[in-house]
Amino acid sequence: MPAVTGADVRAASDEMIRVLHLHHERDWSVPAGTLTWSCWTTAAHVAHDLLAYAGQVAASADDGYLPYDLRVSPTARPAQVLTVVRACAGLLATAVDAAPPDARAWHFGPCDPAGFAAMGVAETLLHTYDITVGLGVPWQPPPELSTLVLRRLFPDAPTGTAPDVLLWMTGRGELPGRARRTSWSWRAAVD
Repeated sequence: MPAVTGADVRAASDEMIRVLHLHHERDWSVPAGTLTWSCWTTAAHVAHDLLAYAGQVAASADDGYLPYDLRVSPTARPAQVLTVVRACAGLLATAVDAAPPDARAWHFGPCDPAGFAAMGVAETLLHTYDITVGLGVPWQPPPELSTLVLRRLFPDAPTGTAPDVLLWMTGRGELPGRARRTSWSWRAAVD
């Protein structure tokens, strides 16, 4: 199984920006899919998580999350928020690619750089989906990136089309013959 890398983090953010930038002039104050957050807040959340993961990897923080936070200016337009996402994805990609594969940092246990990359890809894809639902834009996560996330974070995932399975695993979609999930978690820790 190939490890998730910085290139995958960049590919996910490029996809997010590709699909959402076309709609940057729309009203992003609407809810993002079934979330209580707005589309704008959800995009800012993606940037926050990518930066937090980058910090964990870069610092090899081993006992909790670093005590800092990203604040996106509330006056930032959606296109600007997407630029912040791109910047934070670049920081995570750089941190992941610079870290040795045996490095560990905390995410509810010791997590390797590939795990942080997988979480960054997952956050980006899943919240892009939420935003597209909120904006009424048909979109599904790319199959290749979905497959990487499923293999790394959801080793118990059922077989099926990777984007559909990823959405089902995270309570966002249906799978024939299976009840909709109402709770879920991924496994990023390795030791």
